[in-house]
Amino acid sequence: MAGLEAKKMVNDAKYDLCLSDIRTPMMSGIELYKYLENEHTDLAGKVIFMTGDILSQSVVAFLREANRPVLPKPFTPDELKMVVKETLNQEVGIR
Repeated sequence: MAGLEAKKMVNDAKYDLCLSDIRTPMMSGIELYKYLENEHTDLAGKVIFMTGDILSQSVVAFLREANRPVLPKPFTPDELKMVVKETLNQEVGIR
């Protein structure tokens, strides 16, 4: 889902978790996260990033700074289940 669509959705409803790609059209996952940090701090603490871009120095720097779980693409359904469970249980960290 595009970052702008996600932004609208979080303004219209409450969510327990946000699974976001780093690279999305119109508004990146990084921009969405920064918005959540300012406007929906409770949800910012429940963001999981997915990315195929683990080589870009700027992305790696952001992920370290954000200290949110990361699922490198491709990932398995079991890996997704595990990180969702950990995040919902507040076990935060970069994978």
